[in-house]
Amino acid sequence: MTDIKRMNPLKYRSIFISDVHLGFRGCQASLVLDFLQSTECKQLYLVGDIVDIWAMKNGVYWPEAHNQVVREVLDKAKRGTEVIYTPGNHDELFRTHLGADFGNVAVREEVIHTTADGRRFLVMHGDAFDAVVQNGKWLAMIGSRAYDGLLMLNGLVSRIRRVLGLEYWSLAGYLKHKVKNAVSYIGNFEAAVAGEAERRRVDGMICGHIHHAEMREIAGVAYCNCGDWVESCTALVEHHDGRLELLRWTDAYPQPASIEQDRLALARVG
Repeated sequence: MTDIKRMNPLKYRSIFISDVHLGFRGCQASLVLDFLQSTECKQLYLVGDIVDIWAMKNGVYWPEAHNQVVREVLDKAKRGTEVIYTPGNHDELFRTHLGADFGNVAVREEVIHTTADGRRFLVMHGDAFDAVVQNGKWLAMIGSRAYDGLLMLNGLVSRIRRVLGLEYWSLAGYLKHKVKNAVSYIGNFEAAVAGEAERRRVDGMICGHIHHAEMREIAGVAYCNCGDWVESCTALVEHHDGRLELLRWTDAYPQPASIEQDRLALARVG
């Protein structure tokens, strides 16, 4: 299957992914790998929280699927894809290497991406606009652990639905959009990001951080959030004419994990 995908990849000018959270048990690594093996691009932007160092402080979880994702990214870089990594709060350790170039992988705090049709986008993770993360890191980490628990449950629900032959559905995403405070938080975050894009006099901003994929115009600037690979399994892509599009990979392709693997995993949980 992998060879077929590489022979007939989906080709884009640029790809933006964020919040993969390698090292966290809720990471949908098989879907990330499937996406990377199914696509080609000139530029691959890793928009923060690719590795979840916070999660690994409570014990290292790093299965082979997570290694395969890293190898695939490095293989793309080796084959000529320009990889730009803008670390986030969960992988902030890599911010000690800002400005460094490791082969064809550049580590930057932020970058300006110019689309094929001439629009300028500021690309950064987005935690700089999260008042909780900036003003109370200990509170953010407590909230993150509670959220991680919800995402673990989200993964269990996803496996059950696969065994039953049902389509992908995010419990965490559903609850997030039902809780008034979460909806308000998302709106405030998006407004802050759009305000920064306007202040910088760019056409828009591309970010991640809040695990909520979105692409819309706010106050005359383009707000683009890549989403994540824990809940929504989304990526932002730029076509060769400069057009931007959000891809929800669970809609584009069936999930690669086998039903038998899910049954075994559920048996272990039981």
